[in-house]
Amino acid sequence: MNKKLKVNLLGLATISFWALAFPFSKVAMQHFTPFALGFLRVCIASVVLLIIGIFTKIRLPKARDIGWLFLSAACGFGVYLFVFNKGIQTITSASSSIIIALTPILTAIESSKVYGEKINKVGWVSMITAFGGVLIMMLWDGVLSVNAGMIWTLAASVLFSIYNNLNRKLSMDGYKGIEIVTYSMVFSILILSPFAIQAKGELVAASGKFILVLLVLSVFSSAIAYFLWSIALSTADNTSEVANFSFLTPFFATLLGSIVLGEIPNLGTIIGGIIIVASMVVFSKRNMLYKVKK
Repeated sequence: MNKKLKVNLLGLATISFWALAFPFSKVAMQHFTPFALGFLRVCIASVVLLIIGIFTKIRLPKARDIGWLFLSAACGFGVYLFVFNKGIQTITSASSSIIIALTPILTAIESSKVYGEKINKVGWVSMITAFGGVLIMMLWDGVLSVNAGMIWTLAASVLFSIYNNLNRKLSMDGYKGIEIVTYSMVFSILILSPFAIQAKGELVAASGKFILVLLVLSVFSSAIAYFLWSIALSTADNTSEVANFSFLTPFFATLLGSIVLGEIPNLGTIIGGIIIVASMVVFSKRNMLYKVKK
């Protein structure tokens, strides 16, 4: 298969599975509580990733990196999933996916502090307009009508941006993408383990519909999506070939939210979403980060 075609197929498959997480999480939250759903999701995803890891021959983590992997687990899965689940309880799939789409910009801001990278003027303008889009979404119906779900989701985006930079650090230390996500997922079980009994009770009481939704979230949106993403990154000639697919997530999530839940985004979400996605495209295409010369 042509390399370019392979990367495109892997990228589209990954984004499709990630987009499923938005409407399906809303469905799952009709039965499961945020912590219980997070615990069950990482447990199932960990099993799938460990099975994949056996076949891909992942290496055991080094003792010195356990702390970093636990922090990665908290930001990328353990705490992140709780915060994400809290947020999506009260906002649409479209709103959630658009706010989560801010993650690359937040990652870049952190990278500028941690890795000595600077952002040029156009980059800062892109960031300001992106956050302006968030404000439009949050304040569309007035200051007093701000949906707490948007604040939770913005917090989730911040957490995942930290995970991205931790992922970068661990990659620089010699870990493969599949190793980082597998061990981060496994360690997140320990982080969410205080809710194991509650999760067990909710799982036993769940109908077939909610168990199926849980399996889709765990197997496809978590385990397989991250595995395919790691293959895409290792196959592509440059990271941007793959990363640019993330711009499609809000559109896929909005479409799936409409099909699965009958959601219709309000005008504020549409206007704010267009501003955010356009700002992100400009930020990515113009390669706004550059290393500071020492």
